[in-house]
Order: sequence, then structure tokens, then C-alpha cells
Amino acid sequence: MFSGSRFLVTRSLPLVKMSGHTPSVMRLEQRAAEADHIIDYLKQQVQLLKEKAMREVAMPTAGDSSVQCASKSTPPQPTSPARSSTSPVATASPPPKNSEGKKNKPEKREKGEKKPAAPQEEAKVDVSRLDMRVGRIVTAEKHPDADSLYVEQVDVGEAAPRTVVSGLVKHIPIDQMQNRMAVLLCNLKPAKMRGVVSQAMVMCASSPDKVEILDPPSGAVPGDRVIFQGFPGEPDKELNPKKKVWEAVQPDLKTDGQCVANYKGAPFEIAGKGVCKAQTMSNSGIK
Repeated sequence: MFSGSRFLVTRSLPLVKMSGHTPSVMRLEQRAAEADHIIDYLKQQVQLLKEKAMREVAMPTAGDSSVQCASKSTPPQPTSPARSSTSPVATASPPPKNSEGKKNKPEKREKGEKKPAAPQEEAKVDVSRLDMRVGRIVTAEKHPDADSLYVEQVDVGEAAPRTVVSGLVKHIPIDQMQNRMAVLLCNLKPAKMRGVVSQAMVMCASSPDKVEILDPPSGAVPGDRVIFQGFPGEPDKELNPKKKVWEAVQPDLKTDGQCVANYKGAPFEIAGKGVCKAQTMSNSGIK
């Protein structure tokens, strides 16, 4: 018991001392109060941060809700734009096709317009397309591989004579072929005759039984151009065999009653010098 009382006494003494207003106790109480203020301040700051965080979180959620609202409102819209987008495509695709079709049609028309132009050119085929000139047969000899052909060297006013192959052996003696004047068609396409290329054709009055070389007028010289009144124009550089200009013109080349060579009534004329004639053959074809 004694020891226990002593224990009680010793326990009560510190309590009495702590309850006193000593400087150390006052400092502790002051620090405790400051700590309480700090804790309250920190709690306030934490509460503010929480509220701020809640507000920041609340803003995207509102955006999400608006997006969701928009998405809810948009489902009908995709269908309508889809329809509107498909409809322009449907309407846009035909126009190019139509426009291309329209462009193609004019091209076809242009080609069609060019085709009629060809017949017009063919309609204008006349003797002016032929390059007929006065020439001088310098030499003539028989073709080495054809008994009915002559091979002639003819001066037609160019730098060198032209080689001409003519089937005149049966109609004109070789001595009458030498150094004589003639009329030559000079723009036929060169053609090989029994291995020799002929570059022109001697123009002759012709019938089944007789052939005569056309004579130019007195005073004509090699290279003089044969002209036809009423048929102006420059001759082709070279007649295209496919166009058959010569074949179209030749039937109208004839001698008249006075043996004058003419085309549809227009005489073969050398300007200022006269007309071309056959010696005796009147009303005969010319080729």
C-alpha cells in the first residue's frame, strides 16, 4: 500500500507541474495553435483545389455531352448529305459524257465537211493541172529490151535532158525522131518501162491506125509552157496516180477540123507564138 501511495503521489506531481502556466507550456500551446491554423489553411487549400479540379473535369464532360447531343442529332444528317452527295455525282457524271459526245460530233462533222471538199477538188480537175511543155528530142534509139519502144533524151528547158520511153517505133521512123520539137507532158509520175524509167510522155494525135507527134508553133523553144484560155492555174508538181487526173482530162484532148490540138475548145497555145497542131490528123484523140 505504501509503495502504491508513493506511486500515486509521484504520478500526480508531474500533472500539477504541467498544468501550470510555465513558459515551455505556453510555447507548446502557441505552436499547437499555429499548427491548427496551418492545418485549417491547408484544408481550405485542398478544398479549393478539389473544387477547381471538379470544375475542370466538369467542362469536358459538358463538351462530351454536347458532342453526344450533336452525334445524336447528326445521324439523320449523314443520310441526307449522303443522298445529296450521291445525287450530285449522278448528275455530274452524265455532263462530261454529254460534253464529250458533243465534242466528238463536231469532229465527225468536220471530217464530214472535209470529205465533200475532195469531190469539189475532183470537180475542178481540168487541163491546167497538167504540166505540158515544149521539148526537143535530142536523140532517140530503140529500147534494148522492147522492139516497139524508143528511148529518147529530151530537152524540156531543165538543166539536164529527161529520159522518155515512147511506143512509137511502129508509127514514126527513127530518123524522124532525131532533133525534132514536140509537146511533152512532164508531171506524170516516173514509171519504169521494160527496165528504163520514163520521166515524161510525148503528146501525139492518135487513132487506131495512125499516130502523129504534135508540133509546137514556129519560134517555140524547150521549156515553153502550153497554156489554155479559160483554164488558168498552176500545174501539179507531180500527178498523183490515185487521183487519176490524167485519166479524167485525156478524153477531152482532141484535134479539131484544122488539126489544132485543144481541150474543150481551148487550143494548146504557146503565149505569143501560136498553137500546137498535128500534121494531118483532124478530129482525133490526143494521148
